[in-house]
Amino acid sequence: MVDLALLNKVTKGDKKKLKQYINLYLQVASETFEKMERNLTNQDWEQLRIHAHSLKPQMDYIGNSALKTALIDIEKAIIAGEVFEVHELFGRAYRLHESSARELTIIIGEF
Repeated sequence: MVDLALLNKVTKGDKKKLKQYINLYLQVASETFEKMERNLTNQDWEQLRIHAHSLKPQMDYIGNSALKTALIDIEKAIIAGEVFEVHELFGRAYRLHESSARELTIIIGEF
């Protein structure tokens, strides 16, 4: 699910830096998904859109195009006013996040 090629390139394969960046991603992404869940509950669509948008660049570094697409879909639905779809889209994004977080945790455990 993840492809660390770009992050490997940026860190020049330095395992210590890779581990630091992955841990930072895991922390920030988890916190952002918690905020997004609160936004969803409170129907604060604009903040939900902003949080989804803020995570997109990180998907390039961890090589998770499926999650990036899910975040883009959340943004598009909110912009289009199709908030009835946002719950399902968030669920999909959250499951992808959880899956990639498990994979990344395994990867850094191997360093």
